[in-house]
Amino acid sequence: MQDEAEIVEIVRKHSLGLLITTGAGGLMADPIPFLYFEGPPRRLVAHLARANPQVASIGEGCEALVVFQAENAYVSPGWYAAKREHGKVVPTWNYVIVQARGRARIHDDRQWLRTQVGMLTDQHEIGRAEPWAVRDAPEDFLASQLRGIVGLEIEIETLEGKAKLSQNRSEADRAGVREGLSQEPFIGARLMAWRLGD
Repeated sequence: MQDEAEIVEIVRKHSLGLLITTGAGGLMADPIPFLYFEGPPRRLVAHLARANPQVASIGEGCEALVVFQAENAYVSPGWYAAKREHGKVVPTWNYVIVQARGRARIHDDRQWLRTQVGMLTDQHEIGRAEPWAVRDAPEDFLASQLRGIVGLEIEIETLEGKAKLSQNRSEADRAGVREGLSQEPFIGARLMAWRLGD
């Protein structure tokens, strides 16, 4: 993917990223909701449970990879016009994915955490008839919850998107994939059919 704005939009719309780090215990991966900040520098901001073993693996400036997965779907070779023409087809998978790489650091400042949790909540409560806000929780309860988390900030060094959308197939095959995906019972497949229509 070459369009930077489209890549950033995927990160914002599919903000549950898979955080991957390595430490003394080896590779670790956890799904974490992130906020994206344009910067400069561009950053990803999140929080993790203090008890999460991955926290110990995140030293100051450790390397981190965050994978954001958008729509994806199995593609049946039965959908290709080429199947009827010559039969030389195999199954595949279409997907849209973004990878952010950078240096991570932990934040343990109560105000930083409160701000991050508030911004994350606000982002996901937008448009609700009665949006919940962090200030709706009792102060003593909120303080106890904040003691159980640590903040995470990743300064993004590279942000790359990849879209495998049957672009190597003929228009007839792509039309067959769009039709096939639009009939699938999974919302992800139908979203992928819509994306193929772009």
